[in-house]
Amino acid sequence: MTRDNNQNDNRLGSFLRSRRERVDPASAGVVDNTRRRVKGLRREELALLAGVSPSYYTRIEQGRDRHPSREILEALAGVLRLDDTERTYLWSLVAPSLAPAAGSGAEPVDAVRPGVLVLLERWADLPAFVVGPRRDVLAGTALAARVNPAWSPGHNLIEFTFLDPRAPRVYPDWEDIAVQAVAGLRTTVAGRPAELDEFVASMRERSDTFRALWDSHDVYDRVTGRKRLAVEDAGILSLDFETFALAGPEGHVLYVYFPQPGSKDDTALRLLAGEERAGRKDGAQP
Repeated sequence: MTRDNNQNDNRLGSFLRSRRERVDPASAGVVDNTRRRVKGLRREELALLAGVSPSYYTRIEQGRDRHPSREILEALAGVLRLDDTERTYLWSLVAPSLAPAAGSGAEPVDAVRPGVLVLLERWADLPAFVVGPRRDVLAGTALAARVNPAWSPGHNLIEFTFLDPRAPRVYPDWEDIAVQAVAGLRTTVAGRPAELDEFVASMRERSDTFRALWDSHDVYDRVTGRKRLAVEDAGILSLDFETFALAGPEGHVLYVYFPQPGSKDDTALRLLAGEERAGRKDGAQP
C-alpha cells in the first residue's frame, strides 16, 4: 500500500499529527529543557495535556482506534487550539454521518437546477457562477467569464489555480488563493471522500505546490470575503463575494461577486457588463 493510500485511510491520525506539530510547546505549558528533535508537541505531551493516556492517544493517531468519544475529541481540540472549522472537520472524520449531507456516489452530479439557471440569467450584471464539490464550474453569467476565465463552465477552479499559467496573472494574491483553495477542498472532501479522493490524488500527482499544501492538512470554510482580480482592459478589481449552498444532495454552491457601491470597481464592472450586453445583442443580429 502506498504512503498516499495510508494517509487517506487514516485521515484522523494525519490531521491530529499535523495540528500537534504546529503547537508551540512553551505556549501550551510544556516545560522542557532538553534539545527537542521534533516539531510541536510530542504525542505523550498532547495526551497528558488532554487528560488521555499516551498509549490510547497513540492508538488514535496510528489509526488503531478511529472512534474516540466526543469528550476526548473536545479535549484534544482544546489543547490543539482548533478553530470552529477545524473542530467541525475533526468531528466529521470520526462521525461522517453527522457531517453535512453529501452525495453517496463516486460520480458528481453536474446538472444545475433550471430555477438556478434562470436566476443566473437575471443576474447578468454580476459575476455569478455555480460549482460542484470538485470545484467544477457548472454554470455562470457571461460577466463571470469576462472577469475571470476560470469562472466559465467547463473549467475547474483547482486545476486553474495550480495548473494554468494564467492564474498568477489573474490573481494578484495567488499565494493566498492557493492556500485557501486547498484548505477549502479538504473541508469538502471530509464529507464526500468517494466523490473526491480520485481528484485529490490526481492533483497531488500533477502539482507539487498542491501536494505540499494538501499535506499541511489545513481546513478552511470561507463563505464570504473579498478577492482581487486582474481583468483584461479593466485593471485590478476588488470584489466582495457571498456563497450560497444550494439545497440538495449534489453539493452545489453558488458564488456571487459584487463591488462596493460607488467605488471605482463598481464603475469598472458596470462598463464590463455593458460591453457584455452589447456583445450579446450584436451576436444575436443576423
